[in-house]
Amino acid sequence: MAASPMFPLGSVLFPFVAIPLRVFEPRYLTLVGRLLDEVEPGFEFGVVLIERGSEAGGGDQRASVGTIAHLVSATADADDLFIVGVGTRRFTVEAWLDDDPYPRAELSMLPDLEWSDALEPLRAEAEAVVRRVIARVDEPESDAAIELSEDPVAAVWQLAAIAPLGEYDRYTLLRSTSMGGLLRQVIDLTLEAEELWAAGGGI
Repeated sequence: MAASPMFPLGSVLFPFVAIPLRVFEPRYLTLVGRLLDEVEPGFEFGVVLIERGSEAGGGDQRASVGTIAHLVSATADADDLFIVGVGTRRFTVEAWLDDDPYPRAELSMLPDLEWSDALEPLRAEAEAVVRRVIARVDEPESDAAIELSEDPVAAVWQLAAIAPLGEYDRYTLLRSTSMGGLLRQVIDLTLEAEELWAAGGGI
């Protein structure tokens, strides 16, 4: 099983969703440099949520499920490197390896969630709930009006990404085992978040 380069982060990455990263820590600059040097199968890295601790310096506790990101752009200024990745496949971490020279792990890919046209009413309900709650809690207008992919699988993951949820709720969504389950969780967690907001607890 080949070792994959890893970015433990304070946020969840979903399939079909872009993630911009500012890279400044030496070990991650090394990671990106090696990705850019590779032809095959380079330009991919794993993203996992840091459940406890900090993404800088190591010593963190990392989630066991994450998403592979395909590196689509990299630009640099005098001090930092700016990259953008797009989520592709979900994985389970089988084993973490030594963080020297950068975090690496052995991964097993999770099956893609399958779409059925019978889920369209549930998808429409989830989208309506998410857009309504975004507007109510004064999230950026761009999120409330964002256009989703015409591909239904991509659209559901993108909907999960714009739902006004905390990272642990997002992680719950990432671990979904069916498309129907994912949609129901999007609805339930978004409505719970709305109730919390209405009670003055924030989201």
